Amino acid sequence: MKRWLLPALLLAALVGVWQVAASTGALADVLGLEPLLVPSPAETATSLWNNSSLVAENAWVTLQEILIGFLIGLVAGLGFGLLLRPFETLRLTLHPLMVASQAIPILVFAPILVIWFDYGIGPKLAVVALVCFFPIAVATADGLRSVDPEAIKMMRTLDASRHQLLWRLEAPTALPFTFSGAKIGATFAPIAAVFGEWVGAESGLGVLIREDNAYLNTARVFAAVVVLSAMALALYGLIALIERRVVTWR
Repeated sequence: MKRWLLPALLLAALVGVWQVAASTGALADVLGLEPLLVPSPAETATSLWNNSSLVAENAWVTLQEILIGFLIGLVAGLGFGLLLRPFETLRLTLHPLMVASQAIPILVFAPILVIWFDYGIGPKLAVVALVCFFPIAVATADGLRSVDPEAIKMMRTLDASRHQLLWRLEAPTALPFTFSGAKIGATFAPIAAVFGEWVGAESGLGVLIREDNAYLNTARVFAAVVVLSAMALALYGLIALIERRVVTWR
């Protein structure tokens, strides 16, 4: 109960302060902006309600990109992490390259993907999958390497096969690490989807935010951001729930 109550109270307090500061114009004065550019939570909620159909239509497009792209990144990350486990030379060769690839901003990849795959859903899925892939792959590989060597020796004295070592010892040990990587990927997936939509898309919350920002419709921009945040929290919560059901020994 405390796990949810304390964050909820803090969020309510922050929203209350934001409401007072925005409605009185104090926040706009501090930022040196016109009050129109600093909507209050009440104005954001009103915009979300009045434009619910438009926001929902674009949110559905973005949600598909997030979920499918995340699943692709999850499968690829798991596969890559498992691949690196038995081949130490391969791990030492590829791991630095993986880290270096993350230093390249995703906005550099996105336009190239649009050129390759046009303006369909493909580039957005690729961007989301790339962002989610790295934390999952690294976390899985680290989890597999964290297995107690004494436990491996004991399994081998019991004549365990390589397959049994993986599924009875290494995979259970790595699961908490993999879930941690998946939760990191879940928080980045909505951001990646929006970046992909900014580069080239006809619909989605990223497109809606870009257009509303151009027309200074900041209340609807904030409404779209609220929906994106809710998606990220929901996906994170779903993964955390699955983790509690699967990793029962923690």
